[in-house]
Amino acid sequence: MILRFTKMHGTSNDFIVLDGVRQDIKLAPEQLRFLANRRIGVGCDQILLVEPAKNPKADFCYRIFNADGGEVEQCGNGARCFVRFAHEQGLTTKREIVVETKGGLITPRLEDNGRVTVNMGAPIFTAAQIPFISDSDDIIQSLQVGDDTVQISAVSMGNPHAVQVIENINDAPVVTQGALIENHPRFPNRVNAGFMQIVDRSHIKLRVYERGAGETLSCGTGACAAVVTGIQRGLLDNKVHVETRGGGLDIVWQGEGVMMTGPAITVFEGEIHL
Repeated sequence: MILRFTKMHGTSNDFIVLDGVRQDIKLAPEQLRFLANRRIGVGCDQILLVEPAKNPKADFCYRIFNADGGEVEQCGNGARCFVRFAHEQGLTTKREIVVETKGGLITPRLEDNGRVTVNMGAPIFTAAQIPFISDSDDIIQSLQVGDDTVQISAVSMGNPHAVQVIENINDAPVVTQGALIENHPRFPNRVNAGFMQIVDRSHIKLRVYERGAGETLSCGTGACAAVVTGIQRGLLDNKVHVETRGGGLDIVWQGEGVMMTGPAITVFEGEIHL
């Protein structure tokens, strides 16, 4: 089969975006892994599939597949690319759409300045709902990682995150601890591991080791998770600039939903034979 695709990125977190509204797309895990492979396929962190909505409150259904072929609940940088893709492909004329994901409904909006704002929904700190195996819902939890005991904050932004505060982002143990935290038995569905350096109360630096993708240059839900856990710990204000290796995101948490604003860039379109 010949598969048409669009390559996009949000702060260097890169995606293959597929139109499943005007064509029937069903890909096996090995085909997804092939597409994501940077040597023999197109190459990406995640594959995004736009489908007709099943929920009557939504405009579209948004499915997300990691580079390892597994389907996940949420992707914030992808959500920004999603609304730009739907607009550029003529699937909608709305500047704000309601999108159905496995992690719940989100509402991305194209701003007049070209950036995209997404209401990522309310964070979940209840351990059983993250899910995280714990006797309490305390915002700071001890986690045994190899020979080390680290202090993490667990939260769900539609997908699970474990965020720890570190002194220097350049020295963060992303490589040594990332995979261990991702596959920790206390996170039954695995977890995204975030490493946050606090510059001041309105500015952080962040690196994230993502489930099924390894360390990425940016993670939208990871940025939201870092900010809300920092606010809960009394370390941050409610408006924070998040500096990732791929670019900057602006996160605001003042009410129920966490608002994330950042770029969404179309790189090129193409087709590949599967």
